Amino acid sequence: MSRLPALAPVAGSEHDRVRFLAGVTDSLAELLDTGEAADRLARLVVPRLADWATVTVLAGDGAPGRTARAHRDPARLADVDTYLAGRVSAPRDQSALTAAMRSGRPVHLTELDPDVGPESLPEGPVRAAWQQLDPTSSLLVPLQARGSAFGVLSLVRSGDRPPHGEADVALALEVARRGALALDNTRLYGRQLRVAETLQHSLLTPPPQPEGLEIAVRYRPAGSQALVGGDWYDAVLQPDGATLLVIGDVTGHGVEAAAAMAQLRSAVRTLAYDSPDSPARTLDRVDRVLTGLHRGTLATALVARLELPDGDGTRSLRWSSAGHLPPLLVSPDREVRLLTSRAERLLGIQERSPRTDHEVAVRPGETVLLVTDGLVEAGRLDIDSGLVRLTGALRGLGGLPADALCDRLLTRVVPDRTDDDLAVLAVRVLPTRG
Repeated sequence: MSRLPALAPVAGSEHDRVRFLAGVTDSLAELLDTGEAADRLARLVVPRLADWATVTVLAGDGAPGRTARAHRDPARLADVDTYLAGRVSAPRDQSALTAAMRSGRPVHLTELDPDVGPESLPEGPVRAAWQQLDPTSSLLVPLQARGSAFGVLSLVRSGDRPPHGEADVALALEVARRGALALDNTRLYGRQLRVAETLQHSLLTPPPQPEGLEIAVRYRPAGSQALVGGDWYDAVLQPDGATLLVIGDVTGHGVEAAAAMAQLRSAVRTLAYDSPDSPARTLDRVDRVLTGLHRGTLATALVARLELPDGDGTRSLRWSSAGHLPPLLVSPDREVRLLTSRAERLLGIQERSPRTDHEVAVRPGETVLLVTDGLVEAGRLDIDSGLVRLTGALRGLGGLPADALCDRLLTRVVPDRTDDDLAVLAVRVLPTRG
C-alpha cells in the first residue's frame, strides 16, 4: 500500500491556533445548507487534524442524514467513498459512535487493527480501499448544540502519523463545537424552509376548470440558498359565473412570508366571493382589512375577472393591479401583448388613492398569463429586460394547451433553480366548436 508523508503533531503557537479557529468560524458562518456546511467542515480539518475525515449528521425532523468526507490526497477520495458505501458497521465502531454521542466526550482509538474482519469489511473493493487508506488511529468527536448531540466528526490518521495528542484533542473539541453550532443553524434553517414550503404548497391548490376554459398553474420554490417567499396564485369560480384570477407576492421570505401570504390569499378570495365586485373595489376592501387588522403586510397583487362569454365566445377580462406585473395576452398567431397600465400602490400602504380597473377582450384560442417577478427577474435581469425576454419566450406558444404552455415557458426561461420563488397562472379560452 502507498504511504502518505508523515505530518508533524499539531501544536503550533497560540496565535496560530486562534487564527485557525477563527477561519473555521468565518468559513462556516456564511452557509445555510447542511450538506455544504458538513463538506466544508470536513475539508477544514484536513490535513491539520487528520489525513482523512468524515462528518456525519444524523437525520431529524424529516431531513435526510448526511455524511461528508475529505482526504488530504484528492486521489484517495474514491477509496473513502468506496469504504463508506460498502462497509458494514462493526460492533466496535457502533459502540464508539454511541459512546461519543451519549457522553458528549471524544472517543480516541489509538490503534486500528488493519484486519477488522469480514463481518465489517467485505472482500474485494471495500477491503482494498481500506488498505489503501491505511488508517492507524482515529478520534471521534461528537457534534452537539443546544444540549443535544446530532452528529460526529471523525478524524482518521494514516500510516506513520502518530495518534492525536492532548493539544490535538483540545483543538478538535473546539473545532467540533464551532462546527456544530454552524451545522445546527443550517438544520434549523432547513427545518424552517421545509415548514414554509409545506405551508406554501398546502395553500396553492389545483385550480378549477370552468366550462370553456383551461387553467394551469405552476409554483417553483427558490433555490437552496434562499427561503421560499410569499408568491401565490388563486382561481375561484364566482357566484355570478365569472372566474376570479389572482396572483401576488408578499414581501419577505420564510415562514413569516408564507403565513402572511396565507392570510392575504384567504382575504382576497373570501371578499371577492362574498361580494363579487370590480377588481379595483375588491383590492380596496382587502386594503381596508389589512389596515383595520394592523397586519403590516406589504404585497403586490393582481386581481382579474374573466367574464362569461358572449355569442362568439369572446370574454371580457377586467383587472386591477396593486403594484404587480402586468398580465400578458398570448395569441395563437404568435402575437404577445403586454397589458401595461399606470403603476398603482401596493397592498398594505397607508396612502389612500383610487384604484383603477382595466378591460380587454379575450377571444377564443387566446391565453391570459399572470406571473410573479421570480420568473421575470430570473438570471438577475431587471424588470424591463425580463419582460422583453418573457414576451419573446411566449411567441409561438399561444396555440398550446395551458399546461403545455406553462411547461415550455419555464423550460425556456428558468431551466434551472432560481434565486426567488415564482408563480405562473395561465388561462386559455377554448376555441368555440363549429
